[in-house]
Amino acid sequence: MKTVFVSGCYDLLHSGHIEFFRQAAQYGDLYVGIGSDATILKYKNHKTFYPEQERLFMVKSIRYVKDACINKGSGVMDFVPTVEALKPDRFVVNADGASEEKRRFCEEHGIEYIVLERTPAEGLDARSSTALKTQICEIPTRLDLAGTWIDQPYVSCFAPGWALTISLVPDFEVRERCGLSTSTRKQIQRIWPIKLPDMDAEMLAKLVFCFENDPERSDGIISGAQDAIGICIPGLCRHHYDARYWPDKIEQCQDESILSWLESHLCLVPMFPRRPGCSVVEGKDITKPKVKALAKAADDCWEAIMQCDLKAFAEAYKASFEAQVAMFPAMIQPGVQEYIDRYAAMEGVMAWKMPGAGGGGYLALVLSDAPTFCQKHEEAIPLTIRR
Repeated sequence: MKTVFVSGCYDLLHSGHIEFFRQAAQYGDLYVGIGSDATILKYKNHKTFYPEQERLFMVKSIRYVKDACINKGSGVMDFVPTVEALKPDRFVVNADGASEEKRRFCEEHGIEYIVLERTPAEGLDARSSTALKTQICEIPTRLDLAGTWIDQPYVSCFAPGWALTISLVPDFEVRERCGLSTSTRKQIQRIWPIKLPDMDAEMLAKLVFCFENDPERSDGIISGAQDAIGICIPGLCRHHYDARYWPDKIEQCQDESILSWLESHLCLVPMFPRRPGCSVVEGKDITKPKVKALAKAADDCWEAIMQCDLKAFAEAYKASFEAQVAMFPAMIQPGVQEYIDRYAAMEGVMAWKMPGAGGGGYLALVLSDAPTFCQKHEEAIPLTIRR
């Protein structure tokens, strides 16, 4: 009987893996090499969902597998020591895992190299670990309500002010390059792939901020703190900036009546992702009067929310967005104004803004009745604030 070898991480074991094992086992006795925890952390920049011994146990329990072991090597060729010890007749890979380096290795060692197309078992949907990780990720996102850009010292040096954020349950597709902190979420997932740890929220936000802003970053960019704070601190939060990257004050609101009120008056509608090469800071015009207008709008927005005053909330929300655009006119990229004009004319729409840096992404609307609006407009996304 020929011996067959396959190698992979098998961290989120799914039907696609089982079908791959079934197909590979048709070529002989199947031996599986499994990537170690250390290799996955170094190569894929995140911790495993299941530790290596648990993954080994699961793979060994599959009927198509003759035996399995943890690979002793590292990187994409971590299987080399395993193959040199096993001396298999055949090496089987999926098409998306094939490489010239693997082919040459097999040729040099007299091993038949077999590439299989990724096909699901009959009657089952196609599965991939990447898609599953996206589906089960519970890392929150955030929506900035007012004061956006004040978390950058080159803005708050003109006048101090608050930024207002809400932490959102990711119960919708969080699109990339759309102003919902996907870059910060990705950094968090490098440490905690599925959900945030149970710890003090402000300390967690500070850890995330420091981790994301590596002083050795090649681009030299320091992300503002509102993303880390908005994601990590549940409910409604405001954070005060005065020419520094980290706020000197953080205030939280966990009042259920206020959070429910916000949910009943907010929704997102998708536009288009921020285009590659787009720079919203080009042509910026930051002055003291403009920053003061931004800070005042954030103050007014907080007070309106505390009073559940919808009219005042909408006015302050819109004023904050207008203050942002006055400083960073490139936020309104081609196509954005058409979306604003379309939704501004709709019944029940009271105010609008783009989350984050803008340039595209979503419109975040203030509505007289969000549930009714979302029922009438299938593209509208209702929001759930994380408690």
